[in-house]
Amino acid sequence: MSNEELKPLEEKIAYLERHVTEQDKAMLEMADGIARLRRELKALRERNAGGATSGENEAMSDERPPHY
Repeated sequence: MSNEELKPLEEKIAYLERHVTEQDKAMLEMADGIARLRRELKALRERNAGGATSGENEAMSDERPPHY
């Protein structure tokens, strides 16, 4: 293959390598976000389980918001 034939292939490889790097970065950011959300959900579940009894939860659901 001549240098002219290799140039488009080299450009394509460079583009694909950059694309894969960007996808890897996005996947790591999403994984970090999911881990953070899982921790928050766990904390909310623990607070809900340990905080109010079921009777208190029912009373709160019957209350009207202040703007009514």
